[in-house]
Amino acid sequence: MTESARLRVDLLTREYPPEVYGGAGVHVEYLARELRRLADVRVHCFGVPRTEPGVTAYAEPPGLTGANAALRTMGVDLEMAAGCAGTDVVHSHTWYANLAGHTAKLLHGVPHVVTAHSLEPLRPWKAEQLGGGYALSSWCERTAVEAADAVIAVSAGMKRDVLTAYPAVDPDRVRVVHNGIDTRQYAPDHDTDVVDRLGIDPARPSVVYVGRITRQKGLPYLLRAARHLPADTQLVLLAGAPDTPEIAAEVEGLVAELRANRSGVVWVAEMLPKHEVIQVLTHATIFVCPSVYEPMGIVNLEAMACETAVVATATGGIPEVVADGETGLLVPIEQATDGSGRPLDPERFVADLGAAINELLADPARTVEFGRAGRRRAVEHFSWDTVAARTMEVYRSVGAAG
Repeated sequence: MTESARLRVDLLTREYPPEVYGGAGVHVEYLARELRRLADVRVHCFGVPRTEPGVTAYAEPPGLTGANAALRTMGVDLEMAAGCAGTDVVHSHTWYANLAGHTAKLLHGVPHVVTAHSLEPLRPWKAEQLGGGYALSSWCERTAVEAADAVIAVSAGMKRDVLTAYPAVDPDRVRVVHNGIDTRQYAPDHDTDVVDRLGIDPARPSVVYVGRITRQKGLPYLLRAARHLPADTQLVLLAGAPDTPEIAAEVEGLVAELRANRSGVVWVAEMLPKHEVIQVLTHATIFVCPSVYEPMGIVNLEAMACETAVVATATGGIPEVVADGETGLLVPIEQATDGSGRPLDPERFVADLGAAINELLADPARTVEFGRAGRRRAVEHFSWDTVAARTMEVYRSVGAAG
């Protein structure tokens, strides 16, 4: 195919390097890299100007300065939609960019593909963060998803969630394409310069959490479970960007309580570069994902690629990533059906989470084997070139023409 005949794909996203703080941003970063081998890719993102060719960043419209955060997002989306002129297909990621994709579809007469990384109806705690803007974010997502030519779900669990949250969507329009992992970049790093600098003792067992401080990630449950870990076990939290002052205060209180009763509680609140996270994951005895809502859980793949055993909640798409009894242990959870994902019996969930962690801490040989099996699984089943090829198939299926 000649350059002029290549399909032009416009990816619409809030996050793009160097401003990446969640799994959706990681997904777009690597998807764009692999798609460029197959198509003419343009990226439209939020934030500071980018120097990377084919990438355009958009600042919030000055006329909306001081307005509700969701309204400011919608203003950016309209500018992004205008920037998609000449594309063959638009592909939006998260509610932050869904309105841009829907508007571009109408304006330019091109197919719109939505990747569902999460769903607003299943994150009701965001009303704490956005206030009245939650109604706007929910409207943006619903409008885009229901009108999209195709919806890509990052797991079979997410496909079920899409069809439950939006029953008007034709199931045939929802395709499952799992997230991927770059196992060349995410690979064991046995150096110790980073862990030494952070105050992590490589000679002591460590339980590691990596993620934002938000209700869906379930960090307070892990902090309560950590009360019952062996005294020599370190708890390492690479955790920042709290959604609300309330959850920030809750986490700060629980960490303070742990530090008053045990040593080895390391909390890094700033976002670390990837290579530093990789070294921390490599030296972890166990990586824990206590999420109550996780469409896929790309961070579990990152830990597995670093040969680290995983303990994770059996919710959402996590069981499609973490093979229970092979690459880690899944913790059962009975959840509320009001969209919050909260455990119906929080004390039992905390106890089960702690028991799974302690089970692996007590069996180092099994934990090491889980780590090795996790890397094999990441390499064999979750490559980004496979993700890109399957995504291209979705573009073709909706009539995108180069």
